Amino acid sequence: MKAVEKITELDKISFPKLGWEFSIDPTAFKIGSLEIQWYGILITLGLVLAVIYCIPKMKRFGLDADRAIDAVIGGVLGGIIGARAYYVILEWDEYKGNLKEIFNTRGGGLAIYGGIIGALLVGLLICKIRKVKALPMLDVTVLGFLIGQGIGRWGNFINQEAYGSNTDSLFGMTGGRIQAELAKETTDISGNMAQEGIEVFADYAVHPCFLYESLWCLLGFVILAFISKRRKYDGQIFLMYLGWYGAERFFVEGLRTDSLMIGNIRASQLLSAVLFIVSVVLQTVIFFKRRRDPEAFVLYANTEESRQLIEESRRKRMGVPAEDIHLNLDDDFDEEFSDDDFDDDDDDDTDGGEAEAAQEEPQKINEEENKEDK
Repeated sequence: MKAVEKITELDKISFPKLGWEFSIDPTAFKIGSLEIQWYGILITLGLVLAVIYCIPKMKRFGLDADRAIDAVIGGVLGGIIGARAYYVILEWDEYKGNLKEIFNTRGGGLAIYGGIIGALLVGLLICKIRKVKALPMLDVTVLGFLIGQGIGRWGNFINQEAYGSNTDSLFGMTGGRIQAELAKETTDISGNMAQEGIEVFADYAVHPCFLYESLWCLLGFVILAFISKRRKYDGQIFLMYLGWYGAERFFVEGLRTDSLMIGNIRASQLLSAVLFIVSVVLQTVIFFKRRRDPEAFVLYANTEESRQLIEESRRKRMGVPAEDIHLNLDDDFDEEFSDDDFDDDDDDDTDGGEAEAAQEEPQKINEEENKEDK
């Protein structure tokens, strides 16, 4: 493994084998004394692009966007709170002496799994209140997750964090902050890496774990967005997301030097393994159930309830009075199922009765002939 050049400028980032060098201050700009960090800007950008993508796609999943937007907003807030809470809980020793720092997220300290859990809990609660179907909502939501994760990870790049062990690979990176942190960790026996038995040296390049995860998430978005147009049942994209992200995070988490720990276990690695196994098992079970009874897995987007709610929302936006909306929808329903349809059914019943009577007459004649023979 070849040693890298020593970097004294903290903001400098280098990919030695690619010949790339960047110098990026984590602080994007200031408003008075308030520093706005690139980390926060990139996470916000990821959230905004996720919402911009998901809202127009709601109809494809059979959802009324006017109802679903409440769940989206609640999910965003729940995600931010969950991401911070997850990180603080697992790093409590760092915050118990200074509780004010719990609310300082501008420099980092957000855990993706905490964000996912928080977003799902709050979002699904609002879905229940607003009567939005959960499984289709999960399908479209995870596409937004992949966009947000793919972009948000670049905040780790600028902060020079979420890196892995030493590597000699083409994509190995180093930086002023990385080298300073590793130099300190290797001489501090009370540091996190020393306590966890991790050996990483400042003289060598490290795995850019942020890059692996960003590319994996963006690739996953492209693949799952394509499959979503041909999905077979509600919840399929959600389960595929759990498997896709769980598989990548399990391996990448094993490379990282800053994992959140539960005892001697990497919390995110354990959770990733569980999610991947659950995803595979449920998809396998549903696959065989669907083969036996395909009619039990009708997409919500193809139901009358979905079409009616979307049409009702459309008419509200057009300014149709509330009392007229339901009346017009009932009229449309009556036109689809007119009296002539039911008359045809009666005719069929009559024809069926005549046919049965015609079949009974030959049977009676045969019985009479048998009696005469006896």
